[in-house]
Formats: sequence, structure tokens, C-alpha cells
Amino acid sequence: MQAVLKHAESTHQLQKQDIVRLLEDEATAADLFAAADRVRAAYVGNEVHLRGLIEFSNTCKQNCLYCGLRRDNKKITRYRLMPDMIVELARKAQTYGYKTVVLQSGEDPYYSLAMMQEILLRIKTLGLAITLSIGEKTREEYQAYREAGADRYLLRIETTDQALYEQLNPGMNFLNRLRCLQDLKELGYEVGTGIMVGLPGQSLESLAQDILFFKAINADMIGLGPFISNPDTPLKAAGGGEFSLALKVMAITRLLLPDSNIPATTAMEALNKQGRTIALQSGANVVMPNVTEGEYRELYMLYPGKICINDTPAHCRQCIGGKIAAIGRSVAQHAGFRNRKSPEQL
Repeated sequence: MQAVLKHAESTHQLQKQDIVRLLEDEATAADLFAAADRVRAAYVGNEVHLRGLIEFSNTCKQNCLYCGLRRDNKKITRYRLMPDMIVELARKAQTYGYKTVVLQSGEDPYYSLAMMQEILLRIKTLGLAITLSIGEKTREEYQAYREAGADRYLLRIETTDQALYEQLNPGMNFLNRLRCLQDLKELGYEVGTGIMVGLPGQSLESLAQDILFFKAINADMIGLGPFISNPDTPLKAAGGGEFSLALKVMAITRLLLPDSNIPATTAMEALNKQGRTIALQSGANVVMPNVTEGEYRELYMLYPGKICINDTPAHCRQCIGGKIAAIGRSVAQHAGFRNRKSPEQL
């Protein structure tokens, strides 16, 4: 296994069977995390990029079995933020020092193309980079968002096992998901994707295939976190994912995509109080603190145990800054677009 790790660290290539072996092997876990941290330091440096997360609607037309925002969840109080408030939250994020905002919502038909264009154009005047995470759209809509100022788009594949994907996402089509990612890439976005680790029916072989998918599409951003079952969904009785396995998937992803942006996700910290710090020391280089205000932080309840729901955006910014400094890293003072490097450039 040490030879496998050395090969991965030096070539950024792995065969599927070797990925499965790394996921299985507890004895080499610490060495895996250390190797991922070295690759992170060599390719993306010691800066941590902060993205201010604005969760502007928890209404969703989709009915995914694992998600607390699913259409048929009648126990959730729905909300929508109006354009002026979304722009104001972006303005406040800028005053906290964020260089990027992430506009995230369920797939909410309320926000027309014209409305989203207005929001993007207004935020762009603040000098911020913009990431959108609002689900499946037409190519024409993606193009319009891009022209209005969107720089990045996050659309998780969730799993590359087509049968499992369509089982967990009723009414959705795996091939259309792939089409969306291809459209985004062709339109010049920085493209983010990702998965949940520990989904019911997910195997280690499936996880290995997911990692190879990230490599195949050369994803610019990869968001990885453990599956956490929500009591208000059909998967309420399913066992949740494990922090350690999610961390391994993240570390192997760093080895294979050395210059991509990889967040230390909040779901990691829902399972381990030091989750984001550990992730930052195991290959991650991005954190996405929540800059949504008030009750909306709690109402955007994808899964139980969501962290920091009673904090203010200012406190979150101060807190994460302290955690980053405590591990000898610094907060980046630029938007953190992917800087692709070859081994010869190091």
C-alpha cells in the first residue's frame, strides 16, 4: 500500500482496484492523509479560500429521497429571499472579507431567468466572484447566468452509479445530469461536482468510480461529505456515512486532482467537532462559511446536526479565521480560481 500511495502522490494516477484497497485499509489511513496534505501544499499552497454561502431558498421541485428540502417534506417551513436581500447579504459578505459568494437553493421555479440575471448583475458590481448552486437548468439558462456574471457552478453528481442515482432521485435522469455538467464546462464555468459518502446501496467500488469520474471530467471543484440521514425523509432509518471514509475519499481525490479546489465541508463537522480542521490537514483548501442571516440558517435543513445555525455571519467569519490560523494556514485575499499546474512548474 505504501507503493500505491507513493505512485499516487508522484503521478496523480490510480487504478480503480487500488482506490478500493486504499478505502478499505485502515493501516495506511494516516499516511494517505499526510500524502494528500503534501500534495495540497505543493499544488495549491497554504492559503485557504473562503466562500460566503447564501442559502436563498429552501423550496425545491425535486423529491430526492435523502434531502430535507425534498418536495414532499411537509414538516419544513419554506422560505424565499427576495433579490434585494440576496444582494444585501452579498454586500455584507464582502465587508467580512469574502472574495466569493455561493448562491445556493433548492430547485425553485420562482426565480425566473430574468430575476437571476438581475441578482447576478447586481452582485457582480461588488467585485465578487460568484458560484451558483441551483440545480439542473437548460444550456440556454446556464449561458445567460454566465453572461450575467456567474463564474462557477456547483452541481453534485451524488453518485456515478446510474441505477442508484435514479433510485435515490425519483423523476430525475442521470444522463441529463451529465449533460448539465458538460454544458457548464463548454460554457466556460469553473465546474464543481461531488458526492455523498455512505449512501444506502453505495459500495467501495462505486466510490472508486466516483473518484475516477472527477478525474475524467477534470473537475475544478469537488465537494465531498458524509451522508447524514434526515428523519423527515424516506431514508430516515438508513445508517449514515462515516467521517473517516468521507475523509479518505477526499484525500484520494486530492491525490488525483492536485490543483483542484476541495472544500472542508460542513457535513464533516456535523460528525466530528474538528471535522473541517482535520479535512484542511488532509487535502482540503476551501471553506464555505454560511453568511445567511437569522432563522433561514436553521430552515435550510438538508440534514440534522447542521453546524453554526445559531451563529451570526460575523462570528462564523471570525471563528473559521481562528481555526485556519491555528493550523498555520492563512485566509486567501483573492477569489481563488483554479490555478492549473504541471509537475514541471513546481
